[in-house]
Amino acid sequence: MDQPTLSKVKFAHPSELFVAGVLDANGIKWDYEPVEFVLETDELGRPTTAFRPDFFLPDWKLFLEVTTMNQKYVTSKNRKVRLLRELFPEVRIEVLYRKDVMSLVETIKGLQQERDEGFWI
Repeated sequence: MDQPTLSKVKFAHPSELFVAGVLDANGIKWDYEPVEFVLETDELGRPTTAFRPDFFLPDWKLFLEVTTMNQKYVTSKNRKVRLLRELFPEVRIEVLYRKDVMSLVETIKGLQQERDEGFWI
């Protein structure tokens, strides 16, 4: 798959555009909302709750969820992330809150160091 470009992706929120720009500036490959995880189903097995993390970093095998919105949405996203971790423990996901997005460059440097030291591989 070709690397997405900022001009070709329709981001749901400006903070996602910002994060994509920081990832690009640091040479980090990303895909935008590539996978949807079914978290809950009804009695017939039909999905009732699903979650599509904002980014997947293929070289890091890591999903990122960006949440800088209203607290009620943050609570809902946190619940979905918790369910994702319970149902799919092999899936690595990090949530970037407003304060994290504001300090994203430092966060990426820390993640790069962990990756380089073999922490995540």
